[in-house]
Amino acid sequence: QVQLVESGGGLVQVGGSLRLSCVASGRAISSYYAAWFRQAPGKEREFVAGIDWSGTETNYVDSVKGRFTISRDYPKNTVYLQMDSLKPEDTAVYYCAADPRYLPRDGWHYWGQGTQVAVSS
Repeated sequence: QVQLVESGGGLVQVGGSLRLSCVASGRAISSYYAAWFRQAPGKEREFVAGIDWSGTETNYVDSVKGRFTISRDYPKNTVYLQMDSLKPEDTAVYYCAADPRYLPRDGWHYWGQGTQVAVSS
């Protein structure tokens, strides 16, 4: 069993930056595909960014390309999401997820509890 705990959310002004962290416990997630999702009020949860087992292949939703960077630290069993040039539309609860499959369409095995990000204009 894997537990995922996110942190790093908060309130930031437009154009600012935040770094989200997702710490995994229970077992190593080095062989898991890891991703960040977000859910804004009244909207469905959406995929934001993902990273494969090697840490070299990443995927991003178009709206964050060039502004967000996903990475992972194997010794720390942690996945990060560096968010720069933040916009009001980035406001959402951000969730970490992990799965042994490559970028599954649904049925992700493990989820964190979420961390709130609010961008003020």
